[in-house]
Amino acid sequence: MRPGVVVAAILAFVVLCAGGATGLVLGVGHALNKSPSGATSATQRPGGAAIPAPTATPSPAASADATSVANAVNPAVVDVDTVLGYQNARAAGTGIVIKSSGIVLTNNHVVSGATTITVTEVTDGRTFSATVIGYDRSDDIAVLQLAGASGLPTATLADSSTVNVGDPVVAIGNAGGAGGTPSTVTGQVTALNQSITASDEGSGASEQLTGLIQVAAAIEAGDSGGPLVNGSAQVIGIDTAATAGFRYRASGGQGFAIPINAAVTIANQILGNQASGKVHLGQTAFLGVGRDVSRYGYRGWRHPGGLRLAGRGAGLSGGDLIVSVDGQPVDSPNTLTSLLDTHHPGDRVTIDWTDRSGQSHSAAVALASGPVG
Repeated sequence: MRPGVVVAAILAFVVLCAGGATGLVLGVGHALNKSPSGATSATQRPGGAAIPAPTATPSPAASADATSVANAVNPAVVDVDTVLGYQNARAAGTGIVIKSSGIVLTNNHVVSGATTITVTEVTDGRTFSATVIGYDRSDDIAVLQLAGASGLPTATLADSSTVNVGDPVVAIGNAGGAGGTPSTVTGQVTALNQSITASDEGSGASEQLTGLIQVAAAIEAGDSGGPLVNGSAQVIGIDTAATAGFRYRASGGQGFAIPINAAVTIANQILGNQASGKVHLGQTAFLGVGRDVSRYGYRGWRHPGGLRLAGRGAGLSGGDLIVSVDGQPVDSPNTLTSLLDTHHPGDRVTIDWTDRSGQSHSAAVALASGPVG
């Protein structure tokens, strides 16, 4: 048995079924969104050079002995704890230190919706507040900066293009959100370049993750963002998904990981201040329609003529139908977040909506700073 009690609010992808039509649930009430193309100010950009491309290759004779691998990797593993203030919840996950100045790589879904992020260095217990430098929602990667950190141990990154089916692996993470010494589970690579569909149980929105490493290893809630490691204690991927219910045969469950080469490419775009249609930098713009239409969980529902609201705010009430933003039609939570993601906090957008009596309305609304996307 792996240590720790599963916390109900832990954010983790959960695989609902295996194979090509795999379905996933992302955390508690998170809306999937795209990232804005606008640049951020220089104060949001960390200093230092880019992360070198992973080049380390494992020894041919290396086997995945969990204890020795964990002893080598754990100094660069951190627990990531978040407060989801608008959801009145807490969550937990894992991260990997990739620069000694306190740059941490994790899954975006680990920090999505967070209003406060605390990171703990697991080997010595030091705790840091953290901010999100940037994220790529569609590829589930986020980069954090730890406040006041320096001289932290960093992980050795392997070239994930050298990974083969059958390679032994160790998944390390904060299983169950228990904190303390990371849990470990051994397994092997079972497939490469896999695709899965991630869905948000709060909004019904979905996104496809591609190019993943599939492993026979029982990755659990809380492990998300942690390292998938080869037998030479080198990181080959970022733990991202685990089978539903975490109940497996004796041989273990199926999990998925983002190849570290892909993760580093995204991280360097973020660290290089290179915003794009996928990479979001800095603070997230927020419409502010109660708890019900936001990046931390749409509880509106689709309607042929727009997006129906279950809550109120920004001059709208429950049952109102958002028809457009700045003249662009809104037909789903995904569409609304995509439209808002072209803006930044402080921007004004024009919202057109129809109330429950059928009357049409239009108003300019100032976007606020919201939780992580």
